[in-house]
Amino acid sequence: MAANASAPDSGTQVSGAPGSGAPGYRPRHTLPFTVEAIRQLRRWRTIVAFIILLVLPWVLVGAFELGGAPQPENGAPSLVDLATAGGLNFAAFSFFASAGFLLVVAVALFCGDTVASEASWSSLRYLLAAPVPRARLLRQKLAVALAYSTVAVTSFPLMALLAGTLAFGWHPLRLPGSGVELPAGAALARMVIVLAYVLITELVVAGLAFLLSVSTDSPLGAVGGAVGLVIVSNIIDAVTALGSWREVLPTHWQFAWLDAMQPHISWGGMIEGASVSVSYALVLFALAFRRFRVKEIVS
Repeated sequence: MAANASAPDSGTQVSGAPGSGAPGYRPRHTLPFTVEAIRQLRRWRTIVAFIILLVLPWVLVGAFELGGAPQPENGAPSLVDLATAGGLNFAAFSFFASAGFLLVVAVALFCGDTVASEASWSSLRYLLAAPVPRARLLRQKLAVALAYSTVAVTSFPLMALLAGTLAFGWHPLRLPGSGVELPAGAALARMVIVLAYVLITELVVAGLAFLLSVSTDSPLGAVGGAVGLVIVSNIIDAVTALGSWREVLPTHWQFAWLDAMQPHISWGGMIEGASVSVSYALVLFALAFRRFRVKEIVS
């Protein structure tokens, strides 16, 4: 049994499904957000991912407790050197330590597994035959994936803030390289800016993973492919001979949020990084919807 590849994306009819005039059938009522969210929440990969994200800050606290407070080597302390200066600094360090890989994997997991897993379980064609319009199915799965990705990226620094405060106390945020201390209100505002920027940059990972998810029946291939492409982008970005060409790489701007950890915030890098990330994400999501619209579903 296969869903017809030529089925219209508006989706009121799918091969073998009742027509749009069937009594009680409402395309907008198929696959509600809450139903899909609960389905994804019950999956072991969701549970394990959140356990790792919520436990890791405590592991880092234990590592600092065992190893002692880090000492700056060249006079000007960095985020790593100031990690034990209080809960706010520990949360900032956690962002620095996780943004390049851990959060990338978490977002790739939620966005890369969502459609490919249905195909690997041979349940995707039955969802379409229910009938759930293709465009709506993809929108609902993307919305849930982005929601879980947002919660994942947000929960890690929040748990780091809690763990760091309990372990190292509640103190003003000490900015690296300057010694300036920010009171709690200003420090939390800076952390919100950092969180918002990290969420925007992770849209590229979400787009890559989602495009691969609708292109393959292998969840591992979709997740691993997205993470692998991010790693390749980081490697290319390290080639300084490319000069300004590196600025078109999405990963070139992933740590532009460090400009928010200065006495006076510099917005230029974050604005450019956000623009590049959103542009890539829009193209990747559009390609994912186009690919799924014409794809022949045989699994």
